[in-house]
Amino acid sequence: MGFPDRIERTIELTRPPAAVWAALTTAEGLGTWFGHKAVVDLRPGGTARVNWDSGDQAELTIERVEEPSVFGFTWHIYGLPEHDPRRTYVEFTLEPAGAGTRLTMVESGFAQLPGDEYRKAYDANTGGWTHELGELVEYLNAA
Repeated sequence: MGFPDRIERTIELTRPPAAVWAALTTAEGLGTWFGHKAVVDLRPGGTARVNWDSGDQAELTIERVEEPSVFGFTWHIYGLPEHDPRRTYVEFTLEPAGAGTRLTMVESGFAQLPGDEYRKAYDANTGGWTHELGELVEYLNAA
């Protein structure tokens, strides 16, 4: 493998794990910080659909639900046709950190892509997670 397969971010949050869990796994939470509207069927094999005001939407297939510490899903890879079956896996791990939470987000599966597709998806999601995790912090700080 000549390039990274994963994007990893760790952030320290001032809110307790239960509040962070709710932000990640509920329609209200996801529909506020990650999109503008969400529907969530929180169970392995369930789906979550997130919509943005731009008209974009994402469908997440929920893979792991280990409340209050691990939430994982697969989703469509940015830049690929809608019918393409390849997916990346996103996992959030929550750990208590004093009165707050240490959140680690890992998205993996980019190595399955050839060069041009890889660069487009990896770069878009690297920037996207920086933006979206910033919105998560704002959402939690406003609560």
